[in-house]
Amino acid sequence: MSNAKGLRSLRPVKISPSILSANPLALGRQVYEVKDAGADLLHLDIMDGHFVPNLTFGPAVAKALGSIGLPLDIHLMISNPEWGIDAFCDYAEYITIHAEATPHLHRFLRLIREKGCRSGVALNPSTPPQVIEHVIDETDLVVIMTVNPGWGGQPFIPGMLRKIEHVRQIIDKAGLPVEIEVDGGITSDNSRCVIEKGADILVSGSYVFSSEDMAAAIGKLRGCTITTY
Repeated sequence: MSNAKGLRSLRPVKISPSILSANPLALGRQVYEVKDAGADLLHLDIMDGHFVPNLTFGPAVAKALGSIGLPLDIHLMISNPEWGIDAFCDYAEYITIHAEATPHLHRFLRLIREKGCRSGVALNPSTPPQVIEHVIDETDLVVIMTVNPGWGGQPFIPGMLRKIEHVRQIIDKAGLPVEIEVDGGITSDNSRCVIEKGADILVSGSYVFSSEDMAAAIGKLRGCTITTY
């Protein structure tokens, strides 16, 4: 990616609906519906009840969802990233680990790539963006949490817009094709400003899965293109 002035490219934003907000009694049907509605990825929040106060999905769910035909965007909100990498690597397109979960961030990002997946690093709201500077060469995706992780349906934290912009500047300065994913409280009311600050992928759970028309909801989120320099 070049940051030279005058060089512009337009890319459509990707939508990664989070199944944390799907109806567990109708999970299969709703995942097929969201695929037909135009989703690009399927976001799975893997929670261990320790790193965050919730329990969610295991590898068996990821394996089953792999047959749907959407790339899996695995977000490990767990205290033992190495276990999660080994458990989910056979099913994932992206595997994201939290910077706060390990002192060995560089090692585990490299391990994700060695397993054949795209590597992601997630930053909680209070974690400074500078954390990614020394691992950027091993990173394919930066996930900026715009809520405190653990539960779906939380409101977007407006102050994270500055953080998205800062992370975009770090990536562009490095000249690397690292994507930015924004996760938490994303709706049609804030998606445009999030994209304008530099997001490539939007995670949206409650907004998409509670909509009577998922295709319309995804279209509203996608709403514009990303301009890069």
